[in-house]
Amino acid sequence: MRVVHVVLPGAVDDPYAPSGGNTYDRRVCAGLAQAGWSVREHAVPGAWPSPEPDALTALAGTLAALPDGATVLLDGLVACAAPEIVEPAARRLHPVVLVHLPLGDEVGLAPGTAAVRQARERRTLGSAAAMVATSAWTARRLIEQHGLPAGRIHVATPGVDAAPLAAGTAAGSQLLCVAAVTPLKGQHLLVQALASLGDTSWSCRFVGSLDRAPRYVHRVRQAANGLGLDGRVRWTGPRTGTRLAATYATADLVLLASRAEAYGMVLTEALARGVPVLATDVGGVREALGRAPDGSLPGLLVPPDDPAALADALHRWLTGPGLRRRLRDAARARRATLSGWDDTVRALTEVLDAVRPVTGRPV
Repeated sequence: MRVVHVVLPGAVDDPYAPSGGNTYDRRVCAGLAQAGWSVREHAVPGAWPSPEPDALTALAGTLAALPDGATVLLDGLVACAAPEIVEPAARRLHPVVLVHLPLGDEVGLAPGTAAVRQARERRTLGSAAAMVATSAWTARRLIEQHGLPAGRIHVATPGVDAAPLAAGTAAGSQLLCVAAVTPLKGQHLLVQALASLGDTSWSCRFVGSLDRAPRYVHRVRQAANGLGLDGRVRWTGPRTGTRLAATYATADLVLLASRAEAYGMVLTEALARGVPVLATDVGGVREALGRAPDGSLPGLLVPPDDPAALADALHRWLTGPGLRRRLRDAARARRATLSGWDDTVRALTEVLDAVRPVTGRPV
């Protein structure tokens, strides 16, 4: 039996803080188990990627308890924050580091903090047997930042589950943003854009955690109320499972105003239902958006940090029945080309098989 030890952030199952990274980790653990691996999970509590001393001690203890020669898949949020622990452990283990987003690319970091995070990430990745990035953009970014050999970085993009087509409304007025309410996701930009739409008919649901950046949440909600959007926007908090699926099912257009994005799983979740998207053109967003078989884009892309561009795109969507029809057709065509989680697991399995011991008793 093939055995893999998976080191995860302690909050991976927190229902109040769902994230694309947590969803990815959970799906690949389940997929590896279904593919015949013995998956042994080790969730390490801590405020990753800014761990307190107790968290570092817990990680050190976790890795020290693993048998020599073990194949270990480590979430980069944890591993890249602790090179002083991962480096010595890598001398007796076979570590594969899974990078969702380079640590120094988080929006809002002081230049000094970003540089420190990059340096620590570089040390960790330099000690890894292999690295897996969750998008081709992330892989290129890691090569650019750290000068890593391209052959050591592999890509396993997130999959998406098949879903029924969303019915859509004639006016296209049901807008949806699925993202934790944080400066990184740019909800303040969407609020500014929505406020400039005048008499057009629309409503927008903001679905995502309200606890990660409480001061930002307060400012954004105050701004929305001050701009007269009270009653037209709803802040629902996080939704998962069937509740989230039902929310997507009633959406006409999914919005993502991120200021940085390694991939954008919400985009493929929308496209799996034939729902077009309006997103900022950052990071791996183009990769997630993809194209319909005829080459058309199943959504609209605008520059980041540009509320006027967001407002213009929203106005064109709401007032242009021909545009809505074309984008819906493209989204439905793109839906048929999306990859599933089994493809993600196959890509990851190839990497794990390449580094794991091939003789002796599996560990």
